[in-house]
Formats: sequence, structure tokens, C-alpha cells
Amino acid sequence: MRRNLKSKLLTIVSGMLLLSACSGQQKQQETPITVFKTTKVAKSDITLEASYNATIRGRQDVEVYPQVSGTLQKILVTEGQNVRKGQTMFIIDQVPYQAALNTAEAALKAAQAQEATAQLNYDSRKQLFDQQVVSDYDLQTAHNSLLSAKASVAQAQAQVINARNSLSYTVVKSPADGVVGTLPYRQGALVGPSIPQSLTTVSDNNQMWVYFSINEAQFLQLTRENGSVEKAVESMPEVKLQLVDGTTYNLPGRVESASGVVDRATGSVQLRAVFDNPSHILHSGSTGKVIIPIIYKDALTIPTTAAVQIQNKFRVMTVDQQGIAHSKIISIHPQNDGKTYIVTSGLEEGTEVVAEGANMVKDDQKVKN
Repeated sequence: MRRNLKSKLLTIVSGMLLLSACSGQQKQQETPITVFKTTKVAKSDITLEASYNATIRGRQDVEVYPQVSGTLQKILVTEGQNVRKGQTMFIIDQVPYQAALNTAEAALKAAQAQEATAQLNYDSRKQLFDQQVVSDYDLQTAHNSLLSAKASVAQAQAQVINARNSLSYTVVKSPADGVVGTLPYRQGALVGPSIPQSLTTVSDNNQMWVYFSINEAQFLQLTRENGSVEKAVESMPEVKLQLVDGTTYNLPGRVESASGVVDRATGSVQLRAVFDNPSHILHSGSTGKVIIPIIYKDALTIPTTAAVQIQNKFRVMTVDQQGIAHSKIISIHPQNDGKTYIVTSGLEEGTEVVAEGANMVKDDQKVKN
């Protein structure tokens, strides 16, 4: 009886152990093996694009102000119209200036008549003096009257020139080839040299100047690498212009000058790029972004998916020869192309890192590629 009981107990215990072992094996088989993709840190040449906020100006933006005061009689251009240098744009009331010119011309004729009379008087006195009929005083007095008459003629001629110029200024012409800007004044408005806003602006938009700024450190680095500001500007590659709607302008530009003066308020240096504008797509006063390609030679690179950002630091998981993962803090270049990071410190060429899913890998975890 006891033997049967012991036999039954042994059978039950053996069964339980067997079930436990089978259960463990089943759990082990059901646990998935996670495979992580790895890559080795390598050196390569990479081109990144840096963008800078920019303002667009015509190569020549000329504000047109009247040189005389008066009522605006005619407006002969429209906003956005292409004009040529010397083309008439506005006409200011000419009546008072024509009258002033007529008055000046009449005064000139009167002065010329007085000069002719003074000349006759002097010539007569000269003959009489030669005949010893009149004194030297009379001759000198006649000569002085002639000189005074000549001066009056010269003064009257200057007044005619001023009056003629003033009359010509009533016809306001375009100072350059370009496009007409806004027209804030309407026919009948009283305008003059001291008006608060110009009659219009003529912008030469065959070529556009695009202004942007880089920080002082970048400018200093460029200057050191090239030896001078001029050579630094010459060494800069062609640039692109991103328009306000996000599209890229179809023609490249070139940087042609740098201010060379650091703005105290912003700590930046202003540069100017020039873009051809044959289709007149670019407009003065618009904004955009200048995009400059920057080539990095023999840079250590990793995929962006290999690094996990923790506040202002980046962490990667390196994999040693035994396939064990180790966490490591690295430094990367602030600019990237969205796919690749440039590693500035913390990794060496040839180091194997987890390329994807680094945030799911723990320290000392066995990693299978």
C-alpha cells in the first residue's frame, strides 16, 4: 500500500517537472529574437545646404521726387509698367513756371537793351575823350555804367536759365530703366520736393540684389580660410533662392560682395548675392531664403536613425566584437540633410553602431545584425 502511494507521488512529481520543462521550452520558443540593423562609421564627402533669410531688392531702386512744387496734372504711367530712362512719367502744372520764364526772358531783353545803350554812351564818351572834350571822370563813369549793364544782363541770363530749368522740372522723367512701383498720389494732388512719400519708385529688376546675413564666426572662418574678404566672397559657390511660396527660383545666383562690418545689434555680417531676372519673376521688396551648399570633406557620418536626441545631446549604441551594445554620447554638426549626421566627436572611423532602433537597445544587450 505504501509502495503504491510512493509510486503515485513520484509519478505526479515527475509529471509536474516534465510539464514545467515543456512550458519553459515553449516560452523560450515563443519569445521573438529582435534583429537590429547595424552600420559602420565611415568617412565621406557630404554636401549640406545652409539657408539664410533674405530680402530682395532691384539692382537700382530710385525714389522719384519732384524738384518743383505744384499741382500734379498728369500721370502717364501705371504701377508695374516697364519704363525707359528719360521717359515722361508725371507732369506738374506748368503755367506758373512758364510765366516765370516769360518774365525772366523779358527782363533779359530789357537788360540787354540797357547794355546796348550803355555801350553806345561809352563809345561816344571814348571819342570825346580822345578829342579831349570830356574828362577822364566822364569816361570812367560811362565805363562803369557799361559794366553794370553787362552784369545786369548776366544776372538776367541766370534767371532765365533757372526759370527754364524749373519749367523743365515740371516734366518728371524716369531716372533709369526699370519697373514703376506704387503711385501714392493722384491727379490734382499738391506735390513738391518735401513731400513725405516719393511719387513712385523705379526699380531696375533685370538683375536683383538679394541681401542676407551670416554670423560673425562663419564670416571669420571664411576670411581665415581664404586670406581676405574679397577672396572669401570669390570662393563661395553658386547659391539658390527659395521664394516665399517655398519654391526654388530656377536660376542660380552668385555672392558678389560682403559688407565687412559686423552689425553690433545682431552680431552678423551682411552679404549680397545677385540673380538674373529675365522673366521678371523676382520683385523688389520681396523676401525669401538664400541657400548655400557647403561641402565637408572626409566627414564621419552616420544615419540620422542611428542617433537618439536627449535634450541637447545625442546618443548612439555602439556594438563591440562580441555583439554587445554600449551607449555612447556623441557630438554632431548642427546642420544636416535630414538623412545623415556629421559626427564631430565621440566616434571613430570603423566603429559599428546600431543603425535603426537605437532607442530600443539597452546597454550590454546582445545585438544580432
